[in-house]
Amino acid sequence: MQSASFITLLNVLVLFFAMGLVGRARGKYGIKAPACSGHEGFECAYRAHLNTVEQTVMFLPVLWIASLNGFELWAHWLGLAWILGRVWYIVGYNKAPSARSGGFLLGFLAFLGLFVLSAIGLYQNMA
Repeated sequence: MQSASFITLLNVLVLFFAMGLVGRARGKYGIKAPACSGHEGFECAYRAHLNTVEQTVMFLPVLWIASLNGFELWAHWLGLAWILGRVWYIVGYNKAPSARSGGFLLGFLAFLGLFVLSAIGLYQNMA
């Protein structure tokens, strides 16, 4: 379970990184809280952060379910791929919305793998 704990902690760092980019964009573009729009550069940072929060809600359960049901090594590597995909997505989205696709795809494929492993692991442990 150390591996899932490590990936979970990395996820917290990714969220913190994305949050920092939102704060930086607020200052750079003069967007005062609680406003969530006003400049495309800010909106890209905001959406990258919010999408990562949304994805985290689905990612963490499948990471832990796969880890706890016989797929700890696979969960580690797929979790790491998801983390890398999220960083790629966040950095890309902050450069240009069109640059986020590769990171999103990597993260989605990693999530899909974790979901399948979670389902298999649960099925095997219920039998």
